Amino acid sequence: MEIQSNMLALADGNQMPQEGFGLYKVDDQETMNHAIKAAYEDGYRLFDTAQLYDNEAEVGQAFKDLNISRENIFVTTKVSEANQGYQSAIDSVKESLKKLQMDYVDLLLVHWPIQRAFFDTWRAFEELKKEGLTKSIGVSNFQIIHLQYLATKANEMPVVNQVELHPRLTQKPLLKYDEEHQIVTQAWSPLGRGAVLNIPELKEIAEKHGKSTAQIILRWHLQNEVSFIPKSVHSERIQQNADIYDFSLSTEEMKKIDDLNQYARTGREPELTYEYNHQY
Repeated sequence: MEIQSNMLALADGNQMPQEGFGLYKVDDQETMNHAIKAAYEDGYRLFDTAQLYDNEAEVGQAFKDLNISRENIFVTTKVSEANQGYQSAIDSVKESLKKLQMDYVDLLLVHWPIQRAFFDTWRAFEELKKEGLTKSIGVSNFQIIHLQYLATKANEMPVVNQVELHPRLTQKPLLKYDEEHQIVTQAWSPLGRGAVLNIPELKEIAEKHGKSTAQIILRWHLQNEVSFIPKSVHSERIQQNADIYDFSLSTEEMKKIDDLNQYARTGREPELTYEYNHQY
């Protein structure tokens, strides 16, 4: 197995690379071109952006500048909070596609759950999928309560749930719920924004395998059957993050990493309150 051939089956019949490339905070065109070129050459095929990142135009231009075929990549974008709502979500996705210079995205995510437009946004997503503007639809930063609430009115459920996930925030109950409901969990900040790289237990495991602590963490995600999108603009780290397919962690090592959980977020808490009088 290697990064390019490692695919996960989605509940809607589509496939998604298990390991992808995050583009958060990659903005200027030169850096974008360099990062995407390095990632593509190292086998990455999933590229993750968002309206909120304000770099969709640079992402699309990079693929054009690098002459990368649309059929060879899997592109994710996310609808921001400001653009949620039925018509505003549809309009914003069409604008995102113009910026990306694409006819469709492979995966469209609700970036954060918000009370104001919870069901209206999802209804827009279902419509965008019917129109062929996205192949798959999912969510980001949804906890179990959000998914349960969405299920009360959705015609089809998300196939992906992208959440903060790393050794200090293992999200085990959510992982179990997603798996039971055929939702692929995808980890943003899979390396804890660097905050977990110096944990002694991880360093010990890394030394044993002759790998970096980052590679150990990504291998942990891999064996947990979680999708993950590490981000870097440095060629050496991009290559290193893809070089995790030539070793495996033992059951004991997996448990040792699981036990590092401290329920510690590096990002904000998802919104948890709703009004229950929405009309679908």
